[in-house]
Amino acid sequence: MEPILKVDDINVYYGSIHAIKGVSFEVQEGEIVTLIGANGAGKSTTLNTISGLLHSKTGSVTFLGENLAKVPAHKIVSKGLALVPEGRRIFLQMTVQENLEMGAYTQSGKTADADLEKVYAQFPRLKERYRQVAGTLSGGEQQMLAMGRALMSRPKLLMLDEPSMGLAPILVEQIFEIIQNLHKAGTTILLVEQNAQAALSVADRGYVLETGKVVTTGTGAELLASPVIKKAYLGG
Repeated sequence: MEPILKVDDINVYYGSIHAIKGVSFEVQEGEIVTLIGANGAGKSTTLNTISGLLHSKTGSVTFLGENLAKVPAHKIVSKGLALVPEGRRIFLQMTVQENLEMGAYTQSGKTADADLEKVYAQFPRLKERYRQVAGTLSGGEQQMLAMGRALMSRPKLLMLDEPSMGLAPILVEQIFEIIQNLHKAGTTILLVEQNAQAALSVADRGYVLETGKVVTTGTGAELLASPVIKKAYLGG
């Protein structure tokens, strides 16, 4: 089966720094795939390259059979690829509902109304606070809002960059429960996460990045059970 996303031999530089070194991986429709690794391993850079914010010197990123090399970043969203960026980056001065409506700019008015109801069903907390200014929400609520805003674009692939960052353990649990629920509802997910234990627990497959290279791959269960991974990333 043709993967929904195929990343093939990408090399990304920040000036003279070689940040991503020949990274290749793929995501099949209906999977949760996670990229794990230490801070600075190249996980976020990989997501930013897929979403067109950075460009690779070599190789290709193919989404739904189309090479994204020449597609501008803002057009990639309308093709069904949505990124929830690290640090959430919601519109702090806007209300919850205005933020969600911004996520639907690629959709028609009719579908946006239906999608809004779906997002509110998925995130009841956001419905309760729909008129609240987003900057006054808690960290966990802001993360839910960032995820809800991405879902408003009807993504065929949802990319999450460090969704648990800065959250209390109980909120981390909630966010990962939401990720599992989205997956059960049919969303394909590419997850970048420093919390390797949580990420591998929900992932079908994982890729381990070290200094810009993929060094290990396996199912979530295999990587969780690996003594090398336990020692390096799971504190075991």
